[in-house]
Amino acid sequence: MSVTVRVPAKVNVQLAVGGLRPDGFHDLANVFLAVAIHDEVTVTPSDSLRITVSGPNAHQVPVDGSNLVAKAARLLAERFGTDPRVHLHIAKDIPVAGGMAGGSADCAAALVACEALWGTGATREDLHTLAAELGSDVPFPLLGGAALGRGRGELLEPLETGGTFHWVFAMAQGGLSTPAVYRECDRLREERGLGSSTADIPAPQPSPELLEALRLGDPAALGARIAASNDLQEAALSLRPALAETLRTGTEAGALAALVSGSGPTCAFLAKDPESANDVAEALLASNTCRSVRVTHGPVGGAAVVGG
Repeated sequence: MSVTVRVPAKVNVQLAVGGLRPDGFHDLANVFLAVAIHDEVTVTPSDSLRITVSGPNAHQVPVDGSNLVAKAARLLAERFGTDPRVHLHIAKDIPVAGGMAGGSADCAAALVACEALWGTGATREDLHTLAAELGSDVPFPLLGGAALGRGRGELLEPLETGGTFHWVFAMAQGGLSTPAVYRECDRLREERGLGSSTADIPAPQPSPELLEALRLGDPAALGARIAASNDLQEAALSLRPALAETLRTGTEAGALAALVSGSGPTCAFLAKDPESANDVAEALLASNTCRSVRVTHGPVGGAAVVGG
């Protein structure tokens, strides 16, 4: 017997970052949108907990206990009194180290798959609680669609969307360390004399106009609000200046908006329609400013059992 769960990647349509908290985290107003690039995690009973990976750049994914899917299986088993002796196979399609939360998505899929295999009786609320313990970005792939993340991003409020949005993702050569990008954000704020603590930086808030554009399904209105929506973009560009050329290329090719997705280094481009998305993708590929390009759409649903 085995269980397979399909889980989506995400783009951060808005990422408002508050000041540095005493616990080392930052409060966020994080608007997530799930997009139609998926990984699949298959769980099968085994003599021991082990991980295998297939797909593009599978060799970059750890197959030891540091992988979030192993942590998910162990945590669920511990909470519900089960032995985590399973084989977890990850079929990758979400770019590795691409800033699209592929590792977090796989972790969410492992929770759903192991629960289905073991029949623990855990509710979605239980899984959400466990997901939040495993990482700030892990709860959203359980939900999918669109959502506003508060706290570290793990406190989710589903958002209404009125249509489909078309996206192009340009993957950079190499990755960017998320902690390093947050540190650079704090450094730049200090350099400007703004301070970097919660006492200095206003609490982050979502853009009402951006949320309304999502609700209406209006890509032009959404594009108009995305330009300054990522508080980490300046830090990512400071650490990786070459990303500015990628953003410029996509904008000149007709994208409605261009932004660094989350902490990067992936750049995301909102397009008017599928034809425009293909035009942007072709221009990016021809520019040699990125290692690969993906065209997709969203929102799509969250982690779901697709085989077993």
